[in-house]
Amino acid sequence: MGGIFTVAAALVLLVAGLVGTAIANVGDDCSTSADCGAGQWCFDCEPELSGSHCVRSVGTNPFQLVNNSLPFNKYAYLTTHNAFAIVGEPSHTGIPRITFDNQEDTVTDQLNNGVRALMLDTYDFKGDVWLCHSSGGKCNDFTAFEPALDTFNEIQAFLSANPSEIVTLILEDYVSAPNGLTNVFKSSGLQKYWFPVSKMPSNSQDWPLVSDMVASNQRLLVFTSVRSKQATEGIAYQWNFMVENNCEAPPFLQTKTLFTSSSSSVSSVCIWKLHVSFVADGDAGMDAGQCSNRAESAPLADKTKSLVLMNYFPSVPLKLTACLQHSKGLTDMVNTCYSASGNRWANFLAVDYYKRSEGGGVFQDMDLLNGKLLCGCQDVQACPKGSSVVCSA
Repeated sequence: MGGIFTVAAALVLLVAGLVGTAIANVGDDCSTSADCGAGQWCFDCEPELSGSHCVRSVGTNPFQLVNNSLPFNKYAYLTTHNAFAIVGEPSHTGIPRITFDNQEDTVTDQLNNGVRALMLDTYDFKGDVWLCHSSGGKCNDFTAFEPALDTFNEIQAFLSANPSEIVTLILEDYVSAPNGLTNVFKSSGLQKYWFPVSKMPSNSQDWPLVSDMVASNQRLLVFTSVRSKQATEGIAYQWNFMVENNCEAPPFLQTKTLFTSSSSSVSSVCIWKLHVSFVADGDAGMDAGQCSNRAESAPLADKTKSLVLMNYFPSVPLKLTACLQHSKGLTDMVNTCYSASGNRWANFLAVDYYKRSEGGGVFQDMDLLNGKLLCGCQDVQACPKGSSVVCSA
């Protein structure tokens, strides 16, 4: 009898353990990610929290949750700033890298976790196109991450394996070699997914339906920061089709004369140059309640551009501050930029270290954006018919 009770007790404990794992909630204490529920990871957002907690690590797919029958500009897409600048990426030049990183996952993992737009910096380097985190329009051995073909191959593999998904590339483009980018797109096999400029709308029109883009297999949108390439290579000039806010340091990371903006007119994300030294009591940054367009972009309220890109990342990418930025202030800035953009919700939300937060983080704000865009609710989970989530406008 004792043996029977021992076995029964063991089964009860096993089932309890499985149930405990299944019902783990965001914010629960954890030791490893195995303690957390699906779409979460175990993370310590020090110094804000004491100990590790389950936080979100995977986004909601609005195409699957709601539908994909609306125009492309009626959805919001999580965007990784400098998606290629990955922590721990080994040197591909044999020279130790001396530059910033902005992400912690491979591009493949980013896409699998719900990222749908990638900001990439493309350069002429070693007779090819490389992804570099550099300045002055020149890639160096110590700022180079990898050949663009390597990253493009990852994107091609994702699109091939996920025939209902769409990926957007926003290129800070320093490639001057004739057809340099086109050649890499062809080599990677991405050309077969190309969404042509001829189908991109102008003068405030809606984009084609996502379902039609999927049916025609035109599931890769590419934007360049070089105006001339729209005519020469058929790559859309970014600011013909979208507005974009200034990228500045949020109030959690104040700087003073540490970084000055590059004067390059072809930059599609904020480039910064080391000027003096970091101080914590500076007077620059992204002020709460303010959201203005960057120099290359039309005013945010210009509705002739159907897409809205919202940047939310500091001048200096720091993992510690990313956690705080994504947990405090981001939602307020989403609402601020909504008002500044003529009461339009952002279609692209660009961040560093996208998984870092003390809870819902960037993923919760993406649910807010898609909820507002798709059904006018605070959470996209409230959009499906019969949802148990109450719609809060």
